[in-house]
Amino acid sequence: MLKVGVLGAGHLGKIHLRLLNESEKYELIGFYDANEKYAEEVASEFNYKRFKSVKELINAVDVVDIVTPTLSHFNVAVQAIEAGKHLFIEKPITNTVEEAEELTRLLQEKGVKGQVGHVERFNPAFQAVVPKIENPMFIEAHRLAEFNPRGTDVPVVLDLMIHDIDAVLSVVKSKVKKVNASGVSVISDTPDIANARIEFENGCVANLTASRISLKQMRKARFFQRDAYISVDFLEKKCEVVKMKNAPQEPDEFAMILQNAEGDKKQIYFDNPEVSPNNAILEELETFADAIINNTKTRVTFEEATEALKVAKAVIKSFEQ
Repeated sequence: MLKVGVLGAGHLGKIHLRLLNESEKYELIGFYDANEKYAEEVASEFNYKRFKSVKELINAVDVVDIVTPTLSHFNVAVQAIEAGKHLFIEKPITNTVEEAEELTRLLQEKGVKGQVGHVERFNPAFQAVVPKIENPMFIEAHRLAEFNPRGTDVPVVLDLMIHDIDAVLSVVKSKVKKVNASGVSVISDTPDIANARIEFENGCVANLTASRISLKQMRKARFFQRDAYISVDFLEKKCEVVKMKNAPQEPDEFAMILQNAEGDKKQIYFDNPEVSPNNAILEELETFADAIINNTKTRVTFEEATEALKVAKAVIKSFEQ
């Protein structure tokens, strides 16, 4: 078992602590949180060992799990990597692209493993349809959340939209060509609602909307490609794959047939994959353990997370133009 320690015991940090404590691939050694009073409460309530400093925790483990606010990611990550520790770090990887690139360089220099917590990659509905997504040419995503002051220290793009940016980049095998976006600050000092149009060199276009001031939650994405429409509901963990093929000469009486103006006939059919339930956070943490043990590539690399951050920053920059 890999000895693991968690930096940050806030809402998400406590989830990580619980799952790591239950995992058969890790031995949870303890945690560190800068808020001493709060850290003492967490240690007392859950019986986790509390470390008095970042350095003390790093020295006691094989793997460091960073679940601190984004602004602190870089400094603690550098300490962990320079100590030769494997590193799991929550999204976004860092506050700036330059910091992310420096972490990637250090990771390679020290020969340790790193993975970033883009958890929607492990959403069972998304994992079920990824093999069906072949060459999407139009993508539409909506990620809407009710207002929560906990996430307002960063723009909605880094808080919410980055999930969909990463998901899109993972299936579109082309470089980003152009980004146009608009954002509005309604409650916070930074935009609370944003829309981005991302154009790729291969002609694919992704239209992403994120809001943290909605009356209801929604996390949906739709992928359109030649002869297929694929939808994913990340919140409900459901998916749908609708495909089209040339209609047979004598179709079944219940077949759904479409005919265009030229007289070409297409048959519509459903190719919905089975969705295997999972705990996405536990799976991402345990796949990281597998990558360390087997010396294989991590599922969400620092390089991939840096690309997602670059696009997110381009979206934010577009607000200012």
